[in-house]
Formats: sequence, C-alpha cells, structure tokens
Amino acid sequence: MYLAVMALVFAASGAWAKDPVVEVKTNMGSFAIELYPDKAPKTVENFLRYAQSSFYDGTIFHRVIGGFMIQGGGFDSAMRQKATRSPIANEAGDALKKGLRNELGTIAMARTPNPHSATAQFFINVKDNPFLDFRDSTSEGYGYAVFGRVVGGMDVVLRISRVPTATRGAFQNVPASAVTIESVTLKSARN
Repeated sequence: MYLAVMALVFAASGAWAKDPVVEVKTNMGSFAIELYPDKAPKTVENFLRYAQSSFYDGTIFHRVIGGFMIQGGGFDSAMRQKATRSPIANEAGDALKKGLRNELGTIAMARTPNPHSATAQFFINVKDNPFLDFRDSTSEGYGYAVFGRVVGGMDVVLRISRVPTATRGAFQNVPASAVTIESVTLKSARN
C-alpha cells in the first residue's frame, strides 16, 4: 500500500510530481493539508507513511492551546501513547531556507527537547509562531520542521483551537471532550 501512495506523488524521475493533499477527518469536521515534499522530503514521507498505515486513525488532538497551536497524532482517547517508528532528522533549517515558516495554518512536526526526535506527532499553528522557526543548530535554536499548510477547512482547525481544556494526569491543555482524528487520507495532488 505504501508504494501505491508513493506512486501517486512521485514522478518517474523520483522527484515529486505534485504537492500531495491529505484530508484530516475529525469528529469536529474535516480539513485539508497540502504537503511540500520539495521543501521537507523526509518529513513529508514520514507523515505519509503514518497516514497510509492508518496510524492516525483514532488518535486525538491531545494538546490544544488557543492562540498558539493544536497538537495530535500520538495518543488515543485514554491518553495512551502509540508505539512509533524511529525518529527522523529535523528538516527545520532546510525548510526555512525554502520559505516554510511556523505561520498561521502551517503543519509542523512535534518533538521532545532533542531536535531530531520527531516521530508521528504534529501540530498546526493557529497564529504566526516565528520563535518556533530554525535559528541555529543548538537544541534550543533548532526549531520545528514545517512541511505543509492547511488549504481547506481552517475554520475547523480554529474551532478545535477554542475547545475547553483541562489537566488530565500529567498532561495539560487536554480537550475536556476528545477531539478524535478519524482518518488521514491522501486525496489528491495539486499542480
């Protein structure tokens, strides 16, 4: 199945033919994200592998901070973290050089304080967050790799960003009522 997805988005030369678009269906509505493999190839490939394997189905937006971002893709509704593949290299610096910044509506990889620890979790910026962009190669300055942008349904993203939240065990900013990702599906590739 993975190869079928890659066949849709790779040209015969091995370069990306078009920017793939995925639909993220949630219990609060759907939104579309255009991915930029020419600017963050490893990050896009990683995200599509998780999407194609249905990894995101049933995960939640587990961290929602209004006026900042919504984060999901790693926990189920019981706040159990899903097992992931190995972390990927952080492409924040290269993506920034190619024009991708942590701006309103962009999607970026979440990570721990280790710059190269991103696996499946991602976040969507609900305002411009330039302090999350690459500044230097230190752990504090490495930034968060942007790899796409919401191109439809931003109203759904903003609605999610305004849900009431609470502390749940060791986790803060957890939606009081679960915001569930029902599916992440490759829909098309734009010219």
